[in-house]
Amino acid sequence: MSAATVSAPAAAPAHDGRIGLRANLRHIGALARRNMLQIKQDPESMFDAVLMPIIFILLFTYVFGGSIAGKGNEQDYVNYLVPGLMAMMGMNIAMAVGTGINDDFKKGVMDRFRTMPIARSSVLIAKIVVEVGRMLIATSILLVMGFAIGLTVSTSVLHLLAAVALAMVFGASLMWIFILLGLTMKTAQAVQGVAMLVLMPLQFGSSIFAPTTNMPGWLEAFTKYNPLSNLADASRHLINGGAVAHSVWMTLAWSAAITLVTAPLAVARFRKKT
Repeated sequence: MSAATVSAPAAAPAHDGRIGLRANLRHIGALARRNMLQIKQDPESMFDAVLMPIIFILLFTYVFGGSIAGKGNEQDYVNYLVPGLMAMMGMNIAMAVGTGINDDFKKGVMDRFRTMPIARSSVLIAKIVVEVGRMLIATSILLVMGFAIGLTVSTSVLHLLAAVALAMVFGASLMWIFILLGLTMKTAQAVQGVAMLVLMPLQFGSSIFAPTTNMPGWLEAFTKYNPLSNLADASRHLINGGAVAHSVWMTLAWSAAITLVTAPLAVARFRKKT
């Protein structure tokens, strides 16, 4: 065969490594489905989302409600507590994202994803999509329990749905923090330990469980800047009525700031993690 008849190998098509929006959404959908199938195969992973709201609302209403709101006023306390617990649900479920990401790396699942031609962010966003779904289930159970023991909505159904949506937005932003922790810490136990160190002061140094007016001055000042207090107050005003604009905008500002800072760091850490 002469040299003239030998055809040169075709050049590889140019590819800049970018993935379009439609492809990215398709990847997120496929990965979210994979995560939901994992939950289907392991129903015990839903225990925290199903049982936690029931335990917390009963515990704080009937064990601490009389002390906080006064004996005989437990049902009045429900209208104060439930909007606060909506803020707490998001933070506790967000913690599970970090431990899940860390565990997936230990199993080698994430290494496989990083060899595939998909956007790195789609793996993390798919995790958040499924966890927001779990958060919505936990919040729904919380509201059902609240209505069963005396919760009333003084505004409207639309205001209640707005409170739920606000909790979902803030919870999703928190997940980026815990994803970053999961990608940084060496073990799932370490992620959980550090997360609890963050959770406890934020939860109990807030207006979730009790009004802040009787707290020491320095702690009351801290609660004003605590994002959980802003979310709890926003949900409370949306459900019970009251001036809502400031707390809603503060919650949205915190959500945007947390996401803008931690999401790029989490994606960069995901690319580099060994």
